[in-house]
Amino acid sequence: MGNTKSSAMSKEILEDLKLNTKFTETELCQWYDNFQKQCPSGRISPREFEKIYERFFPDSDAKTYAKHVFRSFDTNDDGTLDFKEYIIALHLTSSGKMALKLEWAFSLFDVDKNGYITKSEVTEICQAIFKLIPKEEQAQLPEDENTPEKRANKLWGYFNKADNDKLAEGEFIKGVTENEDALRLIQYDPVKK
Repeated sequence: MGNTKSSAMSKEILEDLKLNTKFTETELCQWYDNFQKQCPSGRISPREFEKIYERFFPDSDAKTYAKHVFRSFDTNDDGTLDFKEYIIALHLTSSGKMALKLEWAFSLFDVDKNGYITKSEVTEICQAIFKLIPKEEQAQLPEDENTPEKRANKLWGYFNKADNDKLAEGEFIKGVTENEDALRLIQYDPVKK
């Protein structure tokens, strides 16, 4: 009865993920089998997640950024990522719609999870992003964004906020959507070799 490959994954989770991601049932079942092999406990720890990021950014210090990404995807705050949280993370970061990616980016920058972003939170995430950028690429950055602090100041400037102001999610999304430079500053795309 049904797809035997998905029997280990609850039908409810499978249906939810099919509705809320671009992945097919076959892909989700393959991801699930792989996930179970890599994480027999059914959960990814922060350290395991850091190792995944280290493979993507071998020439960088990905640990701090991975910690923030992990926090933003651990939606139930239990200190681990289950399969559903993991797939949602994959979907949002690889293929999600821009609005969803920006909602996720807001949660990444909202370090204390209070529903607002402060300049100090922007600086903290810019420092983590900066660690992803290899030294040789850092040397080629424009003068006004060649340190984490300058990058944070430039990004914060796009929101027309005082240093001690707070930024709501709608303001963040609007500011980033209306400015390509702001969109570029909230992320790091490795230079293709």
